[in-house]
Amino acid sequence: MPTTVWTGTISFGLVTVPVKLTPATKSRDVSFNQLEAGTGSRIRYRRVSEQSGEEITNDKIVKGYEIEKGRYVIVEKDELDALAPKASHTIDIEDFVDLADIDPIYFDSPYYVMVDEKASKPYRLLVDAMTDLGKVAIGRVVLRAKERLVAIRPMNGMLCVATMRYADEIVDPASLGLPEGDIEFTDREVSMAHQLVETLAADFDMNKYHDEYREQLLALIDQKAAGEEIVAQPQPEAPAKVLDLMAALEASLARAGSDADAGSEESDSDAEPAKKKRARSKSA
Repeated sequence: MPTTVWTGTISFGLVTVPVKLTPATKSRDVSFNQLEAGTGSRIRYRRVSEQSGEEITNDKIVKGYEIEKGRYVIVEKDELDALAPKASHTIDIEDFVDLADIDPIYFDSPYYVMVDEKASKPYRLLVDAMTDLGKVAIGRVVLRAKERLVAIRPMNGMLCVATMRYADEIVDPASLGLPEGDIEFTDREVSMAHQLVETLAADFDMNKYHDEYREQLLALIDQKAAGEEIVAQPQPEAPAKVLDLMAALEASLARAGSDADAGSEESDSDAEPAKKKRARSKSA
């Protein structure tokens, strides 16, 4: 049963659709507990006063904002409660925009928009209209006591809500001190760069990408749990740094070409036994 994180309605014009949001992703990170070496006892953390060294109970803890080193402004709970956005059970659509106009850097956490069977008609009407027009809806919702800007887009016949970052939450690339000014390239450098990109071009398939570190870590944990001896695998040597741009492009193209040839040979070798088998069947 999917977890519901918000229940309410999506409103566009005078049309309202009762919906609920459920997370569209799940974390697959491998987490560890800290244990005492030798005893295996869990390590626990306590809230301790930096001044007295004594443990502090929750009712003695207040929130402070550091305005300069060692100086804090104390903000009381009732003051925070007064500023908190009022809980809302409506996502009011403010604009419909083109998806291509939204840089992916603004997207944060995605949620699937689930709908009750009784409200499936206006839901599907909104999905179909947005799909036909290629539009994404922009709205606001109070989620986990915080007002969030959201983008609602059609995806595989349903709606997906993605919380968004505000413009002032994005780091301006100009502030990173990147080199400025025009950089000149030779025609050969540009041509080889295009060749390299075209050689590595492929249709996007998310299933081909795996978290190899997590898979190896889980395999290690399974082996240790089964009492197997663990043998450390040698680390591959890092490729030598190529400082010359043309040399780097030529080496990359050569490697991309050899990988393609190897893939072709593997396909041929896989097909050969099948050919021999068919020939034997025919002679029999």
